[in-house]
Amino acid sequence: MKPSRTVAEFFAGIGLMRLGLEETGWRVVWANDIDEGKLSMYSGHFGNKDSHFYLGDVHKVNPDSIPTVALATASFPCNDLSLAGARRGLAGRHSSAFWGFIEVLKGMASRRPPLVMLENVAGFLTSHDGNDLRDACLALNDLGYAVDAFIIDAALFVPQSRQRLFLIGKQAVREADGTAETQSFYQSQCRPSALADFILWHPEIRWSIRTLPSISKTTACLRDILEDLPANSAYWWNKQRAEYLLNQMSEKHRAIADRMIAGKETSCGTVFRRVRHGRSMAELRTDGIAGCLRTPRGGSGRQILFMAGRGRYAVRLLTPRECARLMGADDFRITVPLNQALFGFGDAVCVPVIRWISENYLTPVWKELNSSKTMKELYAAKAV
Repeated sequence: MKPSRTVAEFFAGIGLMRLGLEETGWRVVWANDIDEGKLSMYSGHFGNKDSHFYLGDVHKVNPDSIPTVALATASFPCNDLSLAGARRGLAGRHSSAFWGFIEVLKGMASRRPPLVMLENVAGFLTSHDGNDLRDACLALNDLGYAVDAFIIDAALFVPQSRQRLFLIGKQAVREADGTAETQSFYQSQCRPSALADFILWHPEIRWSIRTLPSISKTTACLRDILEDLPANSAYWWNKQRAEYLLNQMSEKHRAIADRMIAGKETSCGTVFRRVRHGRSMAELRTDGIAGCLRTPRGGSGRQILFMAGRGRYAVRLLTPRECARLMGADDFRITVPLNQALFGFGDAVCVPVIRWISENYLTPVWKELNSSKTMKELYAAKAV
């Protein structure tokens, strides 16, 4: 009897990894996160937090408490892999949780899942000159996994710019697939040249590179995900606050905003506040794609909607429902206050990206690993 497609979801957050996987036939049977607020959102949607969710530090997870599963996912904290986290890397206070995950896998011994998927920001590729990603790959190699890596931008599926790096570990007893420096390898949609170079420059890593199909870009735009809020909604900012934002724009961005205001039709864009030369500036984006959703720490992570036309303009934060739509979780049940919801969605994965990976990578590989010949070899190797 073939093992079922079961999942242990580390750093589960609000459960969007689970949504993407379960839409394609996988089943999450164990989940973990340290954040009580995220658990509140998770249970608000799924309603079964007590059945399989462990709230606590990954370093304190008992490997024996985790069911035997086919896949372990880990969207470990990105704080120390980004510029915002000063690039402390896998040794940083937050992103070092990766090593807790590795210790749990090590403790599972012969029950280690045949598949592992890590997810993090694209900055993982260059963190500490690539040494953090190299160390992560070698750590998985040491546990018997050959690895593959690719980068997907959520903008291919939803109107949100959100690049993420995925690292797949596959248990195998045969020699892992080699890589060749070919034109098609460099032209791969999901393996840009910087990632292709990393793979080719690290032959000491045991790679197993899989050919991926191309992804057709969505035609959806920012306007498609907006809620139709009445003019008297509490979300809309008052005149003074909206005018202050307009005055925070540079000359270039203010000129764009003024053209929008003078337009014959209403148009929209998104705004982030950023510190430039020691001053808080408002930067306007008008290409129909929202900027990457973030956790609203200190105010800078809150994405602002700017609507203008016919001599008028209006400003507000994106709503939790709009954030859910930007993450491909249109029907997610939101049971928490605004900031908590923005934090949860800003720290999550994009559902259709996970669904695509499941359909085009995880499920096919799982079927291959569960072919009778492969399973016999794998179990024979574990018995040694």
